Amino acid sequence: MDILLIHQAFASLDEPGGTRHHELARHLQGLGHRFTIITGQGSYLTGDITTSGRGVNRQVDDVGVEIWRIPGYHAWHRSFFHRMLSFLSFMIRSLLEGMRSDHLDLVWGTSPPIFQAVSAAFLARWRRVPFILEVRDLWPYFAVASGVLRSRLLIGMSNWLERKLYRAADVVIVNSPGFIEHVSARGAKRVELVPNGVDCETFVDVEAVGEIREQLGISDAFLVLYAGAHGLSNDLITVLRAAAILQSKPEIHIVLVGAGKEKAKLVTQAQAWQLSSVHFLDPVPKECIPAVFAQADAGLAILMAIDAYKTTYPNKVFDYMAAGLPVLCAIDGVIRNVVEEGKAGIFVQPGNPEALAEAILRLAGDRVSARQMGTAGRRWVCAHYNRKILASNLLKIMESVLDRPTYNDGQW
Repeated sequence: MDILLIHQAFASLDEPGGTRHHELARHLQGLGHRFTIITGQGSYLTGDITTSGRGVNRQVDDVGVEIWRIPGYHAWHRSFFHRMLSFLSFMIRSLLEGMRSDHLDLVWGTSPPIFQAVSAAFLARWRRVPFILEVRDLWPYFAVASGVLRSRLLIGMSNWLERKLYRAADVVIVNSPGFIEHVSARGAKRVELVPNGVDCETFVDVEAVGEIREQLGISDAFLVLYAGAHGLSNDLITVLRAAAILQSKPEIHIVLVGAGKEKAKLVTQAQAWQLSSVHFLDPVPKECIPAVFAQADAGLAILMAIDAYKTTYPNKVFDYMAAGLPVLCAIDGVIRNVVEEGKAGIFVQPGNPEALAEAILRLAGDRVSARQMGTAGRRWVCAHYNRKILASNLLKIMESVLDRPTYNDGQW
């Protein structure tokens, strides 16, 4: 089977960011299928340009996955206007490149950004092959709930486009059970769950090289690690407020690894509050994450305290669990259920710095229990969210669509 994925924010294993798609693609390629990914030349997480030039940069990884990096407008982090220009630029260019591709059996679109899914839908219709739409984020619902999107006109247009894409897809794949009701109510004719997960083997026998602890001079400290985006939705200001409460506990340190639009403001605020126990580090490639996690004592997952985020399955939680770290879960809803069912950590009320500080103190004060939580979490996540099994489930969904193609029922 020849599969084409269109994904502007794709990150390979040697880049920082979420690598769900590269990991799934590698598994499918290993099962004998041809996988091609059309993506941009810039990193969505950092804004850095990974490749440059006017032409398409075609790469092949060590298992044969083809990655086409196409030029475009990459000013994602300048403003909302420039972000929209970037999305629209990629939408048009990716469609043109897809039309030049060889034989295709299936086109896979993913959202967000939602505009790249438009390219996938048009391309599938033009090539008369099935269209799979993957929903990783309920856009525009999350954007409206968090206050990022406020224009009534844009909200109305976005809601129309969302419903149009759901109806056009032969199957809508969601990465969280919390999304199923939303997409079903908006017109998806078939919904399947392929949740976030982990390659558990990558976290086996990892050497804790100690670079972070040595660099920061905190060899014996209780180290709480946050790895991920530094955006408005991630609510890292609550982490700084919790750190301010813990200033009398020099044995506790918080390390924030990643990048995002809010990072500069967070660094400035931490300096203003003289938070010597908070450390900001640059993002690292996914292939380096196991060694970074091996230096921590606990992993932190946090989002804004809004009901919309109760539906999410943040991938970092599964990575923390696979690394054997107890999870400080400041996100309510379905991901809280995973942590509690796996006995993998402590739920913290979102948006509550006092509760977060108290939970950190609890883990730091009983490291034996913390390690037991980490062990239980690894056992649970490897039994229920192993990426190899999830890739096999994804393949079954794709094969079922090929057996009963609808070619979008005339949509687009």
